Amino acid sequence: MRKTILSLVVATPILLGSCKVDQKKEAELPEVDVDIETAAGQLPSYNVDWADVNVGTTTKTMEIPKVVVEMEEEEVEVPYLDVDMPEDYGEKTERTLRVEAEIADTTHNLDIEKIYANEDNLIVVSSLEKGEQSLGNKTMRISDQVTLNAPDLNVKYYIIGERPEQVFNSSYTYVKDMETLKNKLEGYQVIYES
Repeated sequence: MRKTILSLVVATPILLGSCKVDQKKEAELPEVDVDIETAAGQLPSYNVDWADVNVGTTTKTMEIPKVVVEMEEEEVEVPYLDVDMPEDYGEKTERTLRVEAEIADTTHNLDIEKIYANEDNLIVVSSLEKGEQSLGNKTMRISDQVTLNAPDLNVKYYIIGERPEQVFNSSYTYVKDMETLKNKLEGYQVIYES
């Protein structure tokens, strides 16, 4: 039975294609005159019981990683820039130019390489290089900083290197290499180099 139907379905277009059809009359729909009285209708209503959901908490025993970081105060040498600018720029204040990255898997080195200046704009260029020592399944934050004594300036940060996947690393702009920054540095002069 199935083969017969399939044969008819396949053969029908072939048969119709081999016929010539001439239209003898135009089609015309009949005219209908209907008086309609409108009355308020009503849509059906339904009451559906699906599920009763309760949201709360329960207590489970789980392994949770804990990292203990000990902070110690030490005196270290930090680069210091004292910038004298015309009085139009305002009074000098001391602040820290800091770059940070949150890394995982292996150690990394993060260093402020150069600081460029143009009028009241600074561009801080750092490099992030992957090390070889394993961190296991831990993450850590690394940073570098320069102390700046200058009027309030606009500061942009660029890190040369591959952006680590952690969300924290979206605070800085990562670029592939120095060539990428070439156009942005036109008209700027180097005021610090490590």
